Amino acid sequence: MFACLFIPDFPVEAIIRFEPELRGQPVAVLAGRPPLEKVVALNEKARQMGVETGATKSQLEAWGDLVLRARSELQEASAHAALLDCAQSFSPEVEDTAPGTVLLNLAGLEPLFGPLSKISRELARRASRMELEANVAVAANPDAALLAAHGFSGVTLISAGREAERLGDLPVDVLLESFSSDAEDSARWLEMFDRWGIRNLRALTALPEIPVGERLGQQGIRLRKLARGAVSRDLRLFESAPIFEEDIELEYPIVLLEPLAFLLNRMLEQVCARLAARALAAQELRLKLELVEKSEDCDPQQTSTFTRTLRLPVPMLDAKVFLKLLQLDLQSHPPGAPILKIHLAAESVRPRSTQNGLFLPVFPEPEKLELTLARIAGIVGQGRVGAAELLDTHREGAFQMQPFAPTQLETKKSTKKKSPMSVQEDNSTIPVEERVQEKMSAVIALRLFRPPLRAVVNVREGKPVRLKCLQRQDFAGEIVWTAGPWRSSGDWSEQEGWSREEWDIALPIENEVILYRLVEDKLSRNWWLEGTYD
Repeated sequence: MFACLFIPDFPVEAIIRFEPELRGQPVAVLAGRPPLEKVVALNEKARQMGVETGATKSQLEAWGDLVLRARSELQEASAHAALLDCAQSFSPEVEDTAPGTVLLNLAGLEPLFGPLSKISRELARRASRMELEANVAVAANPDAALLAAHGFSGVTLISAGREAERLGDLPVDVLLESFSSDAEDSARWLEMFDRWGIRNLRALTALPEIPVGERLGQQGIRLRKLARGAVSRDLRLFESAPIFEEDIELEYPIVLLEPLAFLLNRMLEQVCARLAARALAAQELRLKLELVEKSEDCDPQQTSTFTRTLRLPVPMLDAKVFLKLLQLDLQSHPPGAPILKIHLAAESVRPRSTQNGLFLPVFPEPEKLELTLARIAGIVGQGRVGAAELLDTHREGAFQMQPFAPTQLETKKSTKKKSPMSVQEDNSTIPVEERVQEKMSAVIALRLFRPPLRAVVNVREGKPVRLKCLQRQDFAGEIVWTAGPWRSSGDWSEQEGWSREEWDIALPIENEVILYRLVEDKLSRNWWLEGTYD
C-alpha cells in the first residue's frame, strides 16, 4: 500500500504556515512585477468570493476583505521540506513527487504504527502539527493514491480492487491536474473531453480501450488506466541530507527586535517540529539575516548579510529556550540595519541520553543552565563566561574561555593525608639556613595570589635583597634566602610578547620563615609577589 500527502493551494498554505492567523480568511497570492501582479494561487474562501486565478491586482480592489500576499519561493521550499520530513518520519521509502505532493510506501509499517486507517490519520495529524493542512490518501498503487489525494479532501482509504469505483466520481480536470505539468496540453485535453461529453472518470473508463488508443494514442490509453487506478509502478526514492532550514522573505523590512522575535518563534517551532518528527535534536543554530543598507553613496536597496551562530553544549529540542538564547545574543550583537530576509538552520544530532545515579550530585537542567550563562554573558561580555582551558604555551596563567558543557562527575573517595613533615612552631633558636632547608623539604604546594601583589624590591648584585608589598604591609623585610632566577619568554613575533624572571625567596615573619615566589616582568620592570608556598 502507498500513501500520498497533498497540500491544496500550496503557495497559499506556505504563507499561512508562518501566518496562522490568516487560516480563516480569504487569501490570494500574487506574482509578477509591479504593477502587473496577477493571482497565481488562492484558497477556498477566496474562490467562494468569486476571485479567479489570473486576476490582476487592480481587479482585486472590489474585494475589501481579501488578503493579498506576494509569492515566496523560500517559504514554499521550507514548507515542502517539512512535508518530506513528515513522510520520512514514517517510512524510509519516500518520493518527492511535486511541490506540496509526497508519496511514501507503507509496506511493513502496520506492526509499528497500527492499521492503515490509523497510519493515515496520524500522517494528517503530524502534518497539521507542522502547520500544513494536507489531504492524505492510501491506495494499492502510487498513482491511485496521488489521484485520490488531489480529488478528495481529508483522509481517504481505498481498498485494493476498488480503485475504479472510488475514483469514478472525480471530475476529469482532477486527472489532468494531477498528471500533466503542461497547462496548455491540459486545457486541450479538457476541451476535447468536454466535446465528447466526458465529465468524470467513470465516463472515461467506460470507453473501450482499442478505440481510445486509435483516436487518442498512447497518452489516451495511459489516462484511461490512471482513471481506473490500474497503473502500477515503483517509487522514485528520495534521498535527503539531514538539513533543517526555514526561510522567511518579508514584504517590508523590520527594525525592532520584538517583531523579529515573533517571526523567530514561528520558525523555531517549525524546526523543532521537523526535528521531533525525525527523532533528532539540535546541536547548533545558525541565523542569517539579509539587511537593507541605505547610504547616500550606494543603491538604497543594497543588501548585506548578518550571521550569528549558537553552539549548544548538549543536544536540545526546546523552541522557547532557543528563542531566548537568540534574543539574548541579538541584544548583545544587534544587526544594525533593517531586516529583509530571515534564514534559520539547525544542525541535527541524536538526542542526548542520560542515566542518573543514586549517589551522584544533582546537576541543573542544561537548558536552564545555558540560559543563565547567556544572561551572565550579556552583562559581563562575551568571552568572559564559560570554562577555562589552558593554552599550549609556557606563559604563566595563559588560558582561554570555552563554552561550558556540563559533564557527569564520578564520585571518588577522598582522604586527607597529613604531611609527614611540618615546620616547628617555636624555632627561633634554629639558624636561618637550616630553617629554610627544613621549610623547602616540607613544601607541598604553591598558593597563588589572585591577582598577584605589587611589590617594591631592592636589588643588589643582580639579586633581590629587600621587599615591600604595596597591598600587604606585613609582607616586608630583608630577604634572607633566594633561589633563581628562572627566566622564560615567548610570543616575540606577536604584539603581546612576554618575558619574566622568577625567584624563590624567604622572609622571616614573626619567628617563622615564609617562602614566596617573586616575579619580575622584564618588559615593564615591575615586581610581583605571585604566591606563597605551603
